[in-house]
Amino acid sequence: MKTKWTPKLLDEFEAQVAQEFLDGKINAPLHLSGGNSSELCSIFELINSHDWVVSTHRNHFHYLLKGGDGDKLLNELRGLSDGVCGGRGRSMHVFDASINFLTSAIVGGGVAIACGITMAIAKENPDPQKVRPHVWCFVGDGAEDSGHFIEAVRFADARKLPITFVIEDNDLSIDISKEDRWKCWQGVVCTNIIRYNYVRKYPHVGVGQHVSF
Repeated sequence: MKTKWTPKLLDEFEAQVAQEFLDGKINAPLHLSGGNSSELCSIFELINSHDWVVSTHRNHFHYLLKGGDGDKLLNELRGLSDGVCGGRGRSMHVFDASINFLTSAIVGGGVAIACGITMAIAKENPDPQKVRPHVWCFVGDGAEDSGHFIEAVRFADARKLPITFVIEDNDLSIDISKEDRWKCWQGVVCTNIIRYNYVRKYPHVGVGQHVSF
């Protein structure tokens, strides 16, 4: 039976990952989630098993909520052969075709991939009135700054593609706030975008104990 991931269980899982990193059991860079477990649990209530999720370098909560195996994810982070990707992807490169889940470690790198998947879905299922897989593409507010994100949003919206871009806004790109980045910042708004705001729990990689949020 698959785990029913609650905010409490997600936070406990990530705390274990952080501790294993500090104990030397995980020897690759980590980008940990934290402070957003409740919001993600609510969003994933909208996501069906046949839908696609295109995630980021910070993907642990996304993978688990999509139906991924917690033990396999832990072993992937540890670099073990029975991990999700045979121990080769580690934290930032998690891929699981069995649940339609993939990531891109490049900031904003998943948006074009997500559009490609969505175009294939629309081609195979041209009638929008029929049930068809939906693509959920997650990005941070740092990726929102990029031109290729805006292009992907406009491209998908103009073609009415079955995709939703989820902006996970913690007001930071690494450690720089939107105010410091843009002064007069204004978020991208479109019918195919949803946004939630949260306060990060863990520092960015390379800061303090070298565990990323």
